[in-house]
Amino acid sequence: MIVSPKVIGYLGPRGTFSEQAAILYQEHGSGEKIAELQPFKSIVELILAADAGGVHEAVVPLENSLEGPVALTLDMLAHEVDLKMAAEIIVPVRHYLLARKGTSYEKIKMVISHPQALGQCRAFLQEHLPTAGLATASSTAEAARIVAAGDGNSVAVGNATAATVYDLEVLAADIQDNRDNATRFCVLAQEDSAPTGDDKTSFVFSPNANRAGVLYEQLWEFASRGIDLTRIESRPAKRILGEYLFFLDVAGHKTEPDVAAALAAVASNSSFFRLLGSYARWREE
Repeated sequence: MIVSPKVIGYLGPRGTFSEQAAILYQEHGSGEKIAELQPFKSIVELILAADAGGVHEAVVPLENSLEGPVALTLDMLAHEVDLKMAAEIIVPVRHYLLARKGTSYEKIKMVISHPQALGQCRAFLQEHLPTAGLATASSTAEAARIVAAGDGNSVAVGNATAATVYDLEVLAADIQDNRDNATRFCVLAQEDSAPTGDDKTSFVFSPNANRAGVLYEQLWEFASRGIDLTRIESRPAKRILGEYLFFLDVAGHKTEPDVAAALAAVASNSSFFRLLGSYARWREE
């Protein structure tokens, strides 16, 4: 039985971009500003909790503009759980240089963060901290925790939420090399969302024939009806070599006649088809 009051799970620990996404969703999308936010240790644990009813909703990473799709999330949605995408949240990836209060650049001997975050801030670190060593952590939040408990000679690359959670000082803001980097999260629940007039629909399928032009024919069902495709990804079908699943996002809600007709046409000509849900397009207020 699902717990009460409402609980929204996210990929922990506290201070991660996933928590930031959950907070944004709580403020702008969930309608439950008093919902409890609960961290989980892994994507697998989080998604399985939502599927079993341990949390009402789960905020999970779906794709990053630089790194691409989160394969584990896609694979679990296709093969392991029967959850729906009920919302999306897009979080700009903004990195900050975080230190214990009173730390100066001259004292810094080590920069700690997740390997991706260190790589995304390479130019800044080379220019401003060329002699500092680099050390990796399991997450940007874990790096912030290590620095908070340290001797003041190390700094972390993390987000603004981590600075607040671990009571750290921001030495520099927006230190990432690419200012357009962003991560898209989805909210998984037992049901998807009602139409708003500005929606997306996500689904996954595998064509029922392996011949030239079959994917084109499936996509034509949307193009011929003037429906925009906003994302397409492929993943191995996990059955035989060379067989793939295709994950698509299209503009519009599943209840709109043209969208419903296109989905039905694709489903009828697929060996595997799963509707992942319809939800409002993210608009940060």
